[in-house]
Amino acid sequence: MYPLRSAALLLSLLFVSCVQQTKKTTETSNEVLEKLPAYDTSDPQGMLTAIEHAYGGWGDLWKKGDVEFSYHYHDPILKKTDLSTERYLFGNEASYGHYTQHEINVMPEAEGEVTQYFDGEKTTVMQNGRISEDPQANAVGAFLRRANYFWFVMPYKLNDSGTLVSYEGPEEHNNIVYDKIKVTYDPALTGKEQNDAYILFINPDTKLIDRFYFSLPFMGVNEPVLIANYEYEDIDGQMISTKRTYFLPNTKGEYGTEPSLVQTMGNVRFGNGFTIENITE
Repeated sequence: MYPLRSAALLLSLLFVSCVQQTKKTTETSNEVLEKLPAYDTSDPQGMLTAIEHAYGGWGDLWKKGDVEFSYHYHDPILKKTDLSTERYLFGNEASYGHYTQHEINVMPEAEGEVTQYFDGEKTTVMQNGRISEDPQANAVGAFLRRANYFWFVMPYKLNDSGTLVSYEGPEEHNNIVYDKIKVTYDPALTGKEQNDAYILFINPDTKLIDRFYFSLPFMGVNEPVLIANYEYEDIDGQMISTKRTYFLPNTKGEYGTEPSLVQTMGNVRFGNGFTIENITE
């Protein structure tokens, strides 16, 4: 199996290939998502469209314009936390994070507050109001701004062009029989020999992704053996995964009963009127 103890690093790099997918910024798909799509296991691509609809629809999210929330990223084993206020613009995927606590991924040895801002083209990292000249901190900031945004809009990214989808049959977990879908990416488009792969557990009643297994080729994990469990809240018509727990196998392929990483969102607010000019204020 894989040496997976470094949960913080491993999961901070999650979706490293996915964030390179095409931006979902046009409103042309909104009309499609307003219709009630069929959920049919013989059409896994169509199932992903039904999933988008169940989450509230990209068209609805697009119209909200932006989001702000508090983000608690916690390693319960090391008892360390990254705590940030996150803000995203859906129109150009701008992403801002203001860290008041940063013990895991974001400049863990530094004092004071740290901000990261991706304006849709470039990322700026600041420590205590001064632009960072630390190459590692800047690289982490550039990645996290894209990755954190992807986490938030993940249900709407799975059906982007270039995805390869297959139905993998049913599987029972916690007394629910889930439909499993495998999603990976066309190497002809990504230019990568080994692409991320996900096994999604779809609740056939809610059409939500309650659980999924994933790979991480960037870190040498080429099979989907990492586990994520999601819990949701309906916030202004969008199903938001406000609690996410992750389980990493040990070298024997065994999973513990306690999560390796816990992520929670609070105070989720849409339509704050953020723009490129004021999102960092």
